[in-house]
Amino acid sequence: MLIRKLFKFENAHIVRNCSSERCRSSIHGHSYKVEVLLEASALDHGQMVYDFGLMKGTIRDVIDAFDHAVCFWDKDDAEYIRLCQTFSARWIAMPVSPSAEQFARLFFVIIDQILAQTIMANGEADVRLHSIIAHETDTGYAQAFRDDAYNPRMGTIRLEDIIFSPQCQAEWKDPAMYQKLLSQQQFYNPAVPRQVDA
Repeated sequence: MLIRKLFKFENAHIVRNCSSERCRSSIHGHSYKVEVLLEASALDHGQMVYDFGLMKGTIRDVIDAFDHAVCFWDKDDAEYIRLCQTFSARWIAMPVSPSAEQFARLFFVIIDQILAQTIMANGEADVRLHSIIAHETDTGYAQAFRDDAYNPRMGTIRLEDIIFSPQCQAEWKDPAMYQKLLSQQQFYNPAVPRQVDA
């Protein structure tokens, strides 16, 4: 079974080397929608694949870091990067271009690792990330699956190469969250009292 949770954020970027003149040469923004699709072949004690409320924690914090931020490819012009970091408190350096395709892959890599480090506490059986859909516009989106996210032909995405500005980190519920992710510390879902025995 699949479940899908939708998140929204506003973000600015330049997509270098793309075919569209406006997109490759002018900073511009989009109202993004990101869909996180989880799958499982069993349900938890609440008869759910994964409680949507749990996705309002670390997963939402990571996605929300992109809101009102400027994203740039860490291989872009050094002066452009310096100006982004100087004039925006919220910025994210990415090891790949900030295209819809790469956003979908990048979110997959991060959220996949969050789930891998999360201790489930309500009978979740085999919850896994199915795919990420990154809507850049109302008419265009990219969907990344596991094979896409870890495909070196599309560019290598390592967690340690994604840099969040100090302001982005300060606004997380746990400002040390990404450092915990990098050091492979565990995240804990809350224990839930059983009200009905099935």
